[in-house]
Amino acid sequence: MPTRITTPFSAESTAAEVVAGIDLTGRRAIVTGGASGIGVETARALAGAGAEVTLAVRDRAAGERTADDITATTGNKHLLVAPLDLADQASVAAFTASWDGPLHILVNNAGVMASPETRTPEGWELQFATNHLGHFALTTGLLDALIGADGARVVSVSSSAHLLSPVVFEDIHFRERAYDSWAAYGQSKTANVLFAVEASRRWADAGITVNALMPGGIRTNLQRHVSQEELDRLIAERGATTGARWKTPEQGAATSLLVATSPLLNGVGGRYFEDCQEAGPNQPGTLAGVAAHALDPEAAARLWDVSEQTLHP
Repeated sequence: MPTRITTPFSAESTAAEVVAGIDLTGRRAIVTGGASGIGVETARALAGAGAEVTLAVRDRAAGERTADDITATTGNKHLLVAPLDLADQASVAAFTASWDGPLHILVNNAGVMASPETRTPEGWELQFATNHLGHFALTTGLLDALIGADGARVVSVSSSAHLLSPVVFEDIHFRERAYDSWAAYGQSKTANVLFAVEASRRWADAGITVNALMPGGIRTNLQRHVSQEELDRLIAERGATTGARWKTPEQGAATSLLVATSPLLNGVGGRYFEDCQEAGPNQPGTLAGVAAHALDPEAAARLWDVSEQTLHP
């Protein structure tokens, strides 16, 4: 077994603290969903360390406001905004086609959570289509740019909700089974981890590492489909076993910054982090750690094949 990565940081650490002392001048980063929630603070911390940051967002006006705010707070003028709707494959293709030059850091941060049953024009379940297939198409479409960077890193923002469901290959899009918003979300978040496992296996020789993470419980627009009572119950349930409590957006972005920038992770891929540490195995009855189904290399390889067949039938 590889040695588990430990760091001097914790659940209380902020993104700025994690990236302190790291110089990203000359490095180029993309943050999907960079105009809301932890995406803003992820982009701010990357910009604060000197990176050129592209906010890949559905709402261009919100992206422009965020870029202006980040420039004002960091002094970094290298903030760009580009339209990206992960549920729209044409939008993803347009984004990847327009990218030019190397890409050093890709933070696959955007997502939808526990949404009512919704389907894309292709008939795909929205959470899987957005959280996994959109990011799969984006990342594979940017592969040449990642290869063109020196030691590129891909950050796959998952969730402890991956514990709720493996990828149900027999019925990914809920065509046969009754739709369950949390099962659908959990499945998509497992897919985020499996993607990191298989992408790291495929791309390690190109110097690309891909890791997944759980940012923690942060009150953001991501939870717009979830009641406050449900959110409080979930955080209390997780806190009962881990001591977890609500994080600020700055704390929520910290593990993303660790995965994106820390020298402690040089050459490390295919792993899952939470609270700025590599997670151990999930213990039954808890909402911490990583599920075996999310690190299963056979499931990871199968998901990759299914994803390619879905996007390119």
